[in-house]
Amino acid sequence: MQNAMLRPPAQAMDLNRLGAGFASRLSFMRSLVRHMMDDQWRIEYSRFNLDESGYGHVVFDIQSPNSHLSFVVFSQYLNPDERNDRVIAEKWDLTMTLMEGGVDDATLAMLADNVPLQEAGRIDARSISLARANRSARVFGEVLECLRNGQQPDVKRLTEVGYLYRTTAVYGSGKFGSCDWDKVVNQHPDLAQPFAGEMLVCYLLRQFSLDQLHHMVHQDAYPNAVDMDKGLQRYLGIGNSTGLGMAPWLINHPQVIAQWILQRETALANVLATQVSGEKITQLQELMARACQHVREVSTFDQWQAEKNRVLLSDLEALNDWFADVATEVASWQQINTWAEQHYSLETQELLVSLLLELFPELVDGLEGQMGTVESLQYDPTASAQDLADAIQESYDWVFDYDFTDPKQEQTFWYYSQGKIEPRLGKVGIDEGAELQMFLGIAKAVQDCHTDVLAMLADNGQATIADILLAKPHHQAIVARIATMSQTHYGEIRANLLDADVLPMHLLRGKLAFFGVSKFDPKSALWVRNTMFQGAPLVSDLATDINEDWSFPVAPSMVAQ
Repeated sequence: MQNAMLRPPAQAMDLNRLGAGFASRLSFMRSLVRHMMDDQWRIEYSRFNLDESGYGHVVFDIQSPNSHLSFVVFSQYLNPDERNDRVIAEKWDLTMTLMEGGVDDATLAMLADNVPLQEAGRIDARSISLARANRSARVFGEVLECLRNGQQPDVKRLTEVGYLYRTTAVYGSGKFGSCDWDKVVNQHPDLAQPFAGEMLVCYLLRQFSLDQLHHMVHQDAYPNAVDMDKGLQRYLGIGNSTGLGMAPWLINHPQVIAQWILQRETALANVLATQVSGEKITQLQELMARACQHVREVSTFDQWQAEKNRVLLSDLEALNDWFADVATEVASWQQINTWAEQHYSLETQELLVSLLLELFPELVDGLEGQMGTVESLQYDPTASAQDLADAIQESYDWVFDYDFTDPKQEQTFWYYSQGKIEPRLGKVGIDEGAELQMFLGIAKAVQDCHTDVLAMLADNGQATIADILLAKPHHQAIVARIATMSQTHYGEIRANLLDADVLPMHLLRGKLAFFGVSKFDPKSALWVRNTMFQGAPLVSDLATDINEDWSFPVAPSMVAQ
């Protein structure tokens, strides 16, 4: 293999590019399913207490190589007028928790009193995650009626939605009393990869949605009832609604994001340095065909996303035509990647990255163990202020692209709502609370710090970081960030989040792609619906040798030939 060349930070950390990302083999859902299958996790119900309408509770018993866990789900009637995906909701169709150990009667009673209340209730450090979900009003009833009458549901309708339930929040890492991340890592190594616990919650929720459906189908009143076709069951995922709450996380955890990007870019570089073969070219074209069908099945009324999808499909057709013309002349994977960068949209370029990673599991999958990192923003107070200025010029040169004398460059501010403790956006001069804004204006903070550092160096060329912070203590947080992130390969996400026209959607999609979601359907510039685990193996498949490749799933009757 030739020396692998990483894409430069200016390219990989561009916010618009992150906002064009797709799931890949390194996504956390894919990683979790591989481990469950390889390690032969045992998942079964220890309690299944639902009435004929599907209300009640169930407990999954989960045995992984290093842990015994339980997943507890409470199902209750929800008036359609009260069904709301926003964080302000107070009632949900389903509430649930993933917790350590088994569940006895006393524990179940405690959970029943608290989990349905979500943040208004109380859980303890045995709980790894707290979550809730709402039923899809568009298809659940239709699917139920079809199966009760002995018919399979309409595939077209399933394609339009793709799930029976959607999550509206999945909390972990100490929130609302759940156990913190250090405990998960040290005591539950099978969940030690980023967001593995949260992904497990969504995977089991998807399984429950199918099992609850079949429980409601097979009642005495419906003698002709049938199970859903297994292919359709696998095609259904779990829906997700993600809003602004996720966006600041990426900025508040820069070391984690830089590590995620580094592993993905390392995987890509390894692939691009690999010799091309006709077999792999054919496999890539087959994956492209499947990805095209997958994109065609995306249902969205958002004109912005619909246009992106249209351009993506047009690009993929053009790329396929290019392959037909030059297939025998392709000298390297880098040639293909460069052609895409020169001729196609960001979404097409990033889709191609995911497809290329799919071709070489032996070069990619091993990097999943390096997706985590210990976070600590540190600086040396005795270090030279000149070194700090140099680090800014070398690693944060992008911040000087913004002119903060222009009011539009800092018209947006981010703050926490008092009621739900969730991020919100405000506009300076229009909304109140700018003085309480969150520390997300990294570009502005670096510029201000650089100005003060240069001013001090002009008076004292031997000044240290301690001298800077004694004179300007408000720079402490950004100095620690600069000192730390300038030592990483990829550094910061390159964006000004204070800009009047900032698009939080790019932050949401950037993180969701690493989760492994698909079928982005923006509902505004501030939140998006998407689908998780669509096409993934069912719990009953985990002990089989079923093909683990469920990237870019397509409806069973629409598989491209």
